[in-house]
Amino acid sequence: MHMRRTGAVLSVAALAAGLTACGGDEQSYATVLEKVQGANKIVVGTKWDQPSLGLKMGAEPEGFDVDVAKALVKELAGGKEVEIEWKESASSNREPFLQNGTVDMVVATYSITEERKGKVTFGGPYVIAHQDVMVRKDDTSINSPQELKGKKICKAAGSNSYKRITEGPPDGELDIDATTVDAANYSECVQKLTGSNLDAVTTDDLILAGFAKQAGGNFKVLGQGFTDEKYGVGLKKGDTKTCEAVNTAVKKLWDDGTMKQLLDKWFGGIQGLKLSEAAPPAEGCS
Repeated sequence: MHMRRTGAVLSVAALAAGLTACGGDEQSYATVLEKVQGANKIVVGTKWDQPSLGLKMGAEPEGFDVDVAKALVKELAGGKEVEIEWKESASSNREPFLQNGTVDMVVATYSITEERKGKVTFGGPYVIAHQDVMVRKDDTSINSPQELKGKKICKAAGSNSYKRITEGPPDGELDIDATTVDAANYSECVQKLTGSNLDAVTTDDLILAGFAKQAGGNFKVLGQGFTDEKYGVGLKKGDTKTCEAVNTAVKKLWDDGTMKQLLDKWFGGIQGLKLSEAAPPAEGCS
């Protein structure tokens, strides 16, 4: 019993130390919720290269995930304005940033998976996306995900989307024999698609829709989503108190219409894109 109690104390101490390191505060906070309410400051990780979701356009990023993060933080703070420091969080460094205290939370197209739950405590999901496929507008050879056999698809660092195409269950989905081409992130994937180094980019429909919108009609999204991607708010493992507060905030933002307004703001009118209409069921905090 003594050993288990000691381990629990050390775990809480480690969590508090990580939160202190994030903002450089003199005072330690055991949870992100306490830090938001006590220090009135938080460090949030988002993407900086994904149009309509998280794109750096000046001093701060902008997009759906950025606006969701702002709304959630304000709810956690009880309606008070909170200073947010933004950190670029690519798919490849989201877990390390949470573990080492570089960020307090991650709102960055962060799909909740069983594997990731072992490293991260997830609030939400706050929206459901669906994996789809984007090709060049003039490409008539790919009309469904199943027609990616023998084609070159992008493998973005830190993302599992390619596995949904190339592997079968439980980690994959379609088990199609496609060739993967490495890229640092999805903006590089899109560059490669522009230069004909790829046949397709496959990932969440919200991500693809943002790039298609930015490209001004050079690409088309097939509109044939074949997975449910539950976007969650990433927190340091064990911060269940903040997770529960995030879940309450997500429900409120759906109930008062805020989330629908944000979805319409960033994705309204994009052909073939089906947006969530209601709050997804909370996953539960662990």
